[in-house]
Amino acid sequence: MHEREIEITTPDGQMDLFICHPEENDPFPAIIIYMDAPGIREELRDMARRLATVGYYVMLPNLYYRNGREGNYGFDLSKIRVNETEREKMFEVMRTLTNARVISDTKPLLAHIAADEAASNGPAGCIGYCMSGQFVVSIAAAYAAQFAAIASFYGVGIVTDEKDSPHLMAGNIKGTLYLGFASDDPFVPSSTVNSLPQIMADAGVKYRVEVYTDTEHGFAFPQRPAYVKAAGERHWERLFSLFSRELNG
Repeated sequence: MHEREIEITTPDGQMDLFICHPEENDPFPAIIIYMDAPGIREELRDMARRLATVGYYVMLPNLYYRNGREGNYGFDLSKIRVNETEREKMFEVMRTLTNARVISDTKPLLAHIAADEAASNGPAGCIGYCMSGQFVVSIAAAYAAQFAAIASFYGVGIVTDEKDSPHLMAGNIKGTLYLGFASDDPFVPSSTVNSLPQIMADAGVKYRVEVYTDTEHGFAFPQRPAYVKAAGERHWERLFSLFSRELNG
């Protein structure tokens, strides 16, 4: 496995990111993983590696680069589950991100993919977890020609009352959209989950909405208390199937 940490220039500064891909038989279809609220950590790198081993060029950007590098975002990751003050600090950093900012950040990511010989020049994929569910729907609409496969797991903010709500742009999406949700999630109301099939159908999106029974927010992350192995493995099965079908043709 080839792995490297690099920096790329964005309109707001230098974004650091992790890239991995197999050693042989390049180029590989590119996939961008958009992180969840706790930020970059080894758990996410391991997930990027697992995806890369089956034949993908995987990019994991630090969306909090405006605040700092990994471990220096302004909150203590080791305490967010037990300390309300640290958890609120995390939410404050999370709220500095907007759909517009992530759309802007994605442009140089795509430019880097286009310039890297290890990445194929075909369609790309993306995955969003938690806070990034809204972001992948937004970037799939903003860069419709580039993203053929889009996956979100327990994504928040996909349907809101704001003018930049991702669901309002869904009609621009040309790729296939997969939306997976936990059955018990205080961050994603069941009314939102139930509304998505009609919203996506009306927008003309090729989509699938799936609810994972007996799960909570965070079920796909092996180091989270909410991890459910069967659901986590099904999440990988859905990803491999989606990307194989849409990116490998």
